[in-house]
Amino acid sequence: MSTETKGGDSFAAMFEEQSKSNTRRSKTWRVGERVEAVVVQITRDAVFVDLDEKRQAWMDPIELMGPNNTPTVKVGEKIAAHVVEVDARSGSVKLGRSLGKANNVAALELARDQGIAIEGKVAAINKGGAEVELEGGVRAFCPVSQLDNRYVADTASFVGRTLRFRVTEIRDGGKSVVLSRRALVEAEAREAQARVLATLTIGATVKGPVTGVRDFGAFVDLGGAEGLVPASELSHDPSVRPGDVVKAGDVVEVQVKDVREHEGQTRITLSLKALSADPWTALDVIAAPGRVVAGTVARVVDFGGFIRIAPGVEGLLHVSELNARGEHPSKVLTVGQPIVVVVKSADATARKISLAMAPEGAAVGSQAQGVRVVRGAIVKAVVERIESFGLFVQIEGTHGRDGRGLIPNVELGTQRGADVRKHFAEGQTLTAKVLETADGRLRLSIRAVKDDEERAAFEGYQSSTRAASPRMGTLGDLMKLKLKK
Repeated sequence: MSTETKGGDSFAAMFEEQSKSNTRRSKTWRVGERVEAVVVQITRDAVFVDLDEKRQAWMDPIELMGPNNTPTVKVGEKIAAHVVEVDARSGSVKLGRSLGKANNVAALELARDQGIAIEGKVAAINKGGAEVELEGGVRAFCPVSQLDNRYVADTASFVGRTLRFRVTEIRDGGKSVVLSRRALVEAEAREAQARVLATLTIGATVKGPVTGVRDFGAFVDLGGAEGLVPASELSHDPSVRPGDVVKAGDVVEVQVKDVREHEGQTRITLSLKALSADPWTALDVIAAPGRVVAGTVARVVDFGGFIRIAPGVEGLLHVSELNARGEHPSKVLTVGQPIVVVVKSADATARKISLAMAPEGAAVGSQAQGVRVVRGAIVKAVVERIESFGLFVQIEGTHGRDGRGLIPNVELGTQRGADVRKHFAEGQTLTAKVLETADGRLRLSIRAVKDDEERAAFEGYQSSTRAASPRMGTLGDLMKLKLKK
C-alpha cells in the first residue's frame, strides 16, 4: 500500500501530472456510468484507480473507509463505482459510490436509473416517514420503513442528519421524489459482508463492537458482516446470562467457530470463551482433593445439589452427603445459598467433582481433618432415619456417607420383634461400637457396647476379688486343701 503524497505536492498537481502522460483518450466517460476499476495507489487525499490501460480516475478516500477510518480496499483490488464528475479542462475523472448533492431532475433521474446514491438532509419526521431536503430546494420523502434495514424505534434521531439515499421514484416532473436509505444500506452491507467473508477463516481471531444482546447470545459487527456469539460460547460458566457478560457497544475479541450458508443466508458463529482460560485446566489449584472450599448452591436436583466453587466450575454434593434424613435435597439446599464443602475427588477430563459437607468450623483453604472411623471404636452417633430393619445413624464429627452407618435390629439390644420406634427417635444420640468398615459401609452395634461393659465389669470384679483374697486360689486349690484336712 502506498503512503501519503511526498514533498507536499497538492492532489490537483499530482493528478494533473499523471493526466499529461495519458494524452490519448480511448474513451469518453459519462457522468452516471458504472465502471469497474483496479486500485493502484492510496494516499491521504485520494484513491487512484486504473479505468483501462490508458486512463486513471480518482475517488475520495472517505468513500472507501470502514470502521476506525481504515481503508476497505487494497492496491490491486477491483472495485465498482460510478462516474460522478468529468473535468472538461483537465480530463480528470472522479468516481464515487454516490452523486453527492443532486440538484436537478436530470441528476435525480440519472441516480435512479444507475442506482447511484445521493445526499440529503432530513428536515422533519411525520407519521409516514422522513421529509428530506435535497440540493436546490428539492423536497423528497423517505418512508419510515425505508429509513434503515432494521426497526427504527426513535425516528426523531434522524432529524438534522445528512444521509445518503437511493432514488426509487420521481413523479410530476420532480415534484414528488421518493427515496430509500434501506436499499442503499442493504446493498452496502452485502458488499461489506462479501469482503469480510473473503478473508474470514475458522479459528481466526477477530474484533468488533457488540450490536445487540439477547437471551440466546450476543451479536458482533465484524466490519460488514454480523456474527453471533451463542450464550454457551460467552463464558465457561454456563449459569451466567449473556447480559452479565457483555453489553451493547462493548468491543470484544472473539474467535470464529463456524461459517455456513443456511436458507440463503451466511451464518457466522463466534466464541468469546475460546480466548479465555478454561478454569478446569487449573483444577489442582481450585479443587484439590481434601481442600475445604467455599461455594454457592447453583442447582438443586433429586439426587443432590450442584455447588459452584469457581466461575465455570461446579461440583456435586450428593444427597447421601446431606443430613436430609430421607427428605428431598431442596429441604436442605436453596439456590444461591453459600456453603462450605470439602472436595472428595476431582476429574478435570470428565469435568466431575465430588463434594462433601465440610466439618463444622473448618477454615476455607485448609485440608479437612475428618474423624477417622476404625473397626472396634466406640463412637457417639445421631439417629437419622428409622427403618423396619434398623437405624441409620451419623457418627458425630463426620459429614456425609463416610460417617453414616447402619445399626441392624439384631444389634440394637432390644427384645426380638420389639417396635423399634418405641425405643428410639430421630435425632437421638446413641453410643455404639463400630463392627465393620469394609467397602465404605459402616455397621455398628449398641448391644456390643453393653456386652463390652458387662465383660469389663465382670473382669473388674474378678480382679478386685483376687486382690482381696490372694491365697484363695482356684476351685481346684480349695478342693485339695479340704482333702488334706
